[in-house]
Amino acid sequence: MDKNPGKSVDQAWTNLLRAHRVVLTGVEAKLKAARLPPLAWYDVLWELDKAGKDGLRPFELQKKLLLPQYHLSRLLERIESKGYLERQAIKEDGRGQRLVLCKKGVKIRQEIWDVYGPAIHAAVGEHLSSTEAVKLAKLLAKLIA
Repeated sequence: MDKNPGKSVDQAWTNLLRAHRVVLTGVEAKLKAARLPPLAWYDVLWELDKAGKDGLRPFELQKKLLLPQYHLSRLLERIESKGYLERQAIKEDGRGQRLVLCKKGVKIRQEIWDVYGPAIHAAVGEHLSSTEAVKLAKLLAKLIA
């Protein structure tokens, strides 16, 4: 059995990677122009916002973001230093902690979204019909599963 990708699979892979780079580069440039934190910060803030007042343990956040532990640790330190999140001790677990979004973190997450949302629309929504977007989402979900 030949394990090499065929031409169509190779082209799909190449287009997926290029689309990813083009879209992310555009979004990051818009965030930078607005003097906002990078997109990786948004992902952390969004997950903590969704978690609510109970927050998340670092390993829970790591699972959701699919980031290596060392990368997430440095990212959390930078976000915490700006006052966007705080670490709370877990009473039942002497060494455990939860990450909780601060009011300042809720505010900056919304400011990022105000740029990020329209950037997503410009990068994807303006190029695909609603039907095409649904189809693409389903195809990509197959790769994620």
